[in-house]
Amino acid sequence: HDSHQGVVDAIVARVGDLDIVIMAAGVLGNQDALEADPTSAVGMIDANVTGPVVTLLACARQMRAQGHGHLVVLSSVAGVRVRRAAAVYGATKSALDQFALAMADGLSADGVDVTVVRPGFVHGRMTAGRPPAPFATTPDAVGAATAAAVRRGRRVVWVPSALRAVFAVLSLLPRPLFRAIVDR
Repeated sequence: HDSHQGVVDAIVARVGDLDIVIMAAGVLGNQDALEADPTSAVGMIDANVTGPVVTLLACARQMRAQGHGHLVVLSSVAGVRVRRAAAVYGATKSALDQFALAMADGLSADGVDVTVVRPGFVHGRMTAGRPPAPFATTPDAVGAATAAAVRRGRRVVWVPSALRAVFAVLSLLPRPLFRAIVDR
């Protein structure tokens, strides 16, 4: 993990200040396969949490020193209310999401902004071959919503925006009712 700081230092030496960093890392995986071989979850946790957290800390350190910057963290609605069908993935995205929000609280006084992006199902390589979920979106829509959120200084952006209301309701449901709805 020392290499993460080294990479950030090398980038700064080459290009100067970090104005914006977009953390877009993620492995979806297969929940059944992870349950069959629990040690395989380590790779997903490293890719979705450990690597991004260490990199974000290194970038935040640089941005704090320079007195400005913006961290954009791609999370997922899967981390807002974790489903059994994607328990490990959802837990990793929840960890990254909550870490980024907590980090934002400490960085704002130093001139560093943080935007957490919570897309729903995005049509792309990671989801190829999977049936689309309601409110499915595209990488272009996620990019446009992210750019708008950064311009406006928004802390959290949901893509599409209707998912904010959907997950507000889902978060209030008792677990058995939530499972009955999402595990269909």
